Amino acid sequence: MTGTLSTDTTSGPAWQYRTPRQSLLQWLGWFLLVVLTVFCWQLMNENTIWAFVSDAPDQAMDIGSRMFPPAWGYIGQLWEPLWDTINIATLGTLIGVAIAVPVAFLAASNTTPSTRFVRPLALLLIVTSRSINSLIWALLLVAIIGPGLLAGVIAIGLRSIGFVAKLLYEAIEEIDFNQVEAVRATGASGAQVIDYAIVPQILPAFWGISVFRWDINIRESTILGLVGAGGLGIQLSASLATLAWNQVAMIFVVILVTVVISEWVSARVRQAVI
Repeated sequence: MTGTLSTDTTSGPAWQYRTPRQSLLQWLGWFLLVVLTVFCWQLMNENTIWAFVSDAPDQAMDIGSRMFPPAWGYIGQLWEPLWDTINIATLGTLIGVAIAVPVAFLAASNTTPSTRFVRPLALLLIVTSRSINSLIWALLLVAIIGPGLLAGVIAIGLRSIGFVAKLLYEAIEEIDFNQVEAVRATGASGAQVIDYAIVPQILPAFWGISVFRWDINIRESTILGLVGAGGLGIQLSASLATLAWNQVAMIFVVILVTVVISEWVSARVRQAVI
C-alpha cells in the first residue's frame, strides 16, 4: 500500500492513503465511468419506445394469466423432443471434450511442442470457440448442413471445445512439475510422462470440467430448436408462433425439471470424482 506524508507546520506530518497523482487518476476514472454511463443510457433511449415499456407490466400479467394452468396433457408430445435435447447435449459434450483434450495440451505452456507457433494456434482455436455462442453456431450449421439434430450436436461440440480446453490447459499449467521430473528421470518417453505424471494430476479437474460443461449444454440445447437444430426448442417455437401460452408454460416446466435433474447429477458426479 502506498501513501505520502504531508508536512504541516501546525499539526506535524499527516499520512495520506493515496498520493496526489493516484487521487487524480481515481477521480479521472470515476469521471470517465460517469461519461460512459451517460453515453450508454442515451444510446439505449435512442430506439426505446417508452409507451411499450410503461405497458409492459400489463402485458406480462396478461400473458402470465394465459399460461396458467399449464397444458398438462401436452407433455405426451414433449418426451421425444426432450430425449433429443439430452442427446444433443451429451453427444455434443463428448465431441467437444474429445477435441478439447489435445488442444489443451497444445495450448499449455509446459506441454506444447512449440510456444511460438503451435501454442498461439491452439489459443486462437480456444478463443474462437468461446467467442461464438452455441445459438450462432447452430444458426450457421443449419444454413450449411440443414436443420436437424446433427446441426445441434455439432454446434454444442464447437462451443464446448473452447470452454473445456481453456480450463483444462490452465489445470495442466498448474501441475506439480516435480512429479514430471521424477518420471522423466526414470527414462520414460514423452507419452509415458504424460500418462504417469500429468494425467493423474489433472484427471479430477478433467471430470469436473466435463460434467460441468454437460450440465451447461443441457440448458443451451433446449433453445437450439428455435433456429431449427432440434430438441425442445422446436416445440417451444411452434407454441410461441400459435400463441399457445399454456403449452409454453408446460415446456418451461419440463425444461426446469430437466435442468434441476442435470444439476443434481452434475453435483453428485463432481463429488464422486473430485
